[in-house]
Amino acid sequence: MNSPAPCTVRPASLKDATAIYDLIRANPQELIIRPLGDVVRNIDRFFIAILDGEAVGCASYSIYPEAGNFAEATIELTSLVVREDRRHQGIGAKLVEAVIGRVASLNPMQLIVLTFNPAFFRTLGFQEISKHDIMHKIYMGCLNCMKYADPFTCPEVAMAINPNSYNEY
Repeated sequence: MNSPAPCTVRPASLKDATAIYDLIRANPQELIIRPLGDVVRNIDRFFIAILDGEAVGCASYSIYPEAGNFAEATIELTSLVVREDRRHQGIGAKLVEAVIGRVASLNPMQLIVLTFNPAFFRTLGFQEISKHDIMHKIYMGCLNCMKYADPFTCPEVAMAINPNSYNEY
């Protein structure tokens, strides 16, 4: 991997919504497309990477509370994307670390991700888990996916990390 790019990762603001929407929409094979209105409604859960004055990546998170025991909520890392011409420069890792830094203060049970790139997440300390261990995510999101009829045959790999014990790898 090349040395990290000299980019800034910061919480997104409303003025970033269109750039985030465009980044997500440009990667339909890797991401679930989100309507612009959804990006705007959840802008407080997005981080954006800026390099040379341009948006080159973003990441977000969603909270899945455990019914009756909110202290065991799971948070999902979502909409992680880096513009193709800026990949392999450390930007994705910076975005993930920004999300981990934010959600750790919420003290969730775990941070999960469903990914086509498990090797990347392993370098950050994520470990593979069974999709059966995240049924709340399956029911809340995967059943509405338009890409695959069965979330258990979807090629995305489920991974998790405890954000409260995260150390930079």
